[in-house]
Amino acid sequence: MKSKIFSVTQVNLYIKRMFQSDYALRRISIKGQVSNCKYHSSGHIYFSLKDEGGQISCVMFAGSRPQGLKFDMEDGQEVIVSGNIGVYERSGNYQLYADEIRLDGIGELYIAYEQLKQKLYEEGLFDHEKKKPIPKDPKRIGIVTAKTGAAIHDIVSTAKRRNPFVQLILYPAKVQGEGAAETIVRGIQVLDQQKVDLIIIGRGGGSIEDLWAFNEEIVARAIYAAQTPIISGTGHEVDTTIADYAADLRAATPTAACELAVPDIREMMEGIRNREFTLRYHLKQILRRYQLRLKQYQLRIGKSDPKFQLQEKKMRLAEMEERLPLQMKQIMTKYRHRLELYTGRLHGLSPTAKLVNGFGYLEREDGEPLTSSQNVKKGDKLSVILSDGKLETRVEDIKAMPNVQALESNE
Repeated sequence: MKSKIFSVTQVNLYIKRMFQSDYALRRISIKGQVSNCKYHSSGHIYFSLKDEGGQISCVMFAGSRPQGLKFDMEDGQEVIVSGNIGVYERSGNYQLYADEIRLDGIGELYIAYEQLKQKLYEEGLFDHEKKKPIPKDPKRIGIVTAKTGAAIHDIVSTAKRRNPFVQLILYPAKVQGEGAAETIVRGIQVLDQQKVDLIIIGRGGGSIEDLWAFNEEIVARAIYAAQTPIISGTGHEVDTTIADYAADLRAATPTAACELAVPDIREMMEGIRNREFTLRYHLKQILRRYQLRLKQYQLRIGKSDPKFQLQEKKMRLAEMEERLPLQMKQIMTKYRHRLELYTGRLHGLSPTAKLVNGFGYLEREDGEPLTSSQNVKKGDKLSVILSDGKLETRVEDIKAMPNVQALESNE
């Protein structure tokens, strides 16, 4: 026989009705510490109540606040919340719907805590500018906590795992109850005088009463006065004490404080290997760069070597020897052509070039050319120059040529 199948909504509704029908859950008062308190813009307040064993989600609607809440609720307050427990169908989560919230007796401690925090803040004990730097590689770490308990066990095991070469010096202190604050202060002072590299103070989680030694004013002032950097790891992650504010560094837990204080040797070795790899890489790059420069310098030196320069000059000389006859031939051909051209022109201008076809010219006895019949008289000796020889003769008669003279006068 198949079992009936229900929807998610049906199951959530059924559980909601079960909560509503349970008389104990219809009107219940729960004591716990406020955490994750958020005031919504709608006026609703969402928060959680917690103790050492667990926590429960709570909500106070805006309509319940005027009568049900007479103070400003904040994280860390010890309160008593009255209301009913129901199931929100959409998410399937159950929560406490608060009608009334009042401070528990421990709320007075919280008020004292807030007053002291404000006082020390105004005095500058929490100023970040005054925080001492945490050493990156401490050799000796002082610890102020109980000699028995989870805190010292967690710190020792964490330190041994991260770096077994770090020396841990424990000052066993009371961390709860009467006189606890004084022993914490004494531990800080003793370890500070021993010049350790770093101090860790803290303890495991607990209620505000359990952690109150770390909320004492003398502890905060001892932390502020110490020359040694101090890490505070008190309680659980949600717990914050006055010592946490005054310390140079705050850790969520004692284990977290040790992790912040003790560098992981494996990470250190990995870092060393990474730096070695990086260094080798850069050295190789530098070596390659200088090798390239060396080759460039060798090339420059090779070009400046007289032997190679002489070889280059010889090669250029051989090339010039090969080119010189050709260039000389070209030059001779050019000038020979010019000579022939000029010779032709000169021959065309030469008188002897015209002594052909029965032409010639006359010279007097003194060698001067005879240019006019008026420059000679009967009986003068003349020379007749022909194209192929020279004739000697005498003037027997002179006759003028009118046509020639008229032509010359017209010109």
